[in-house]
Amino acid sequence: MTLSQNERPLVWIASSYKDLMALPRAVRNYFGFALWLAQAGDQADTAKVLKGFGGAGVLEVVDNDAGGTYRAVYTVRFTEAVFVLHCFQKKSKSGIATPKADMDIIRTRLKVAEAMAQEMRDGKKDR
Repeated sequence: MTLSQNERPLVWIASSYKDLMALPRAVRNYFGFALWLAQAGDQADTAKVLKGFGGAGVLEVVDNDAGGTYRAVYTVRFTEAVFVLHCFQKKSKSGIATPKADMDIIRTRLKVAEAMAQEMRDGKKDR
C-alpha cells in the first residue's frame, strides 16, 4: 500500500503489531480503520485522549466483543508518523481505568516514539 501525499506513515513500537494481530478479526478491523483515519489526519469518532500524558496527542480506541474489551493506544503528537504504542485486552475488572502495567508500557513506548520521531527529523535534515 502506498501513502497518499497527506498521509503519515504508521510506525509500530515494540510488540504492538504482533499484539494487534493476536486480537479478534473484528477488533483488528475496527482498530485498523481508526489508525487509517489518524494517518490521514482525521480521528475516529470513538478515539479519546488518554489521560495522564500531558494533554492531546496520545489517543485510545476501545472496542468490545464477546471475548472482552480491547484497546489500541497511539500517538499523533509527532508530525513524522502515527506511532502505535500498545494494543491489548483489558483484563482488569475494576472500573474503566487503564491498568498501571499497561500505562507504564505506554509511557515507555512513547519515549521510544519520541526518539524515533527525532531520528526521522534528523534524517530529513541530512538530505
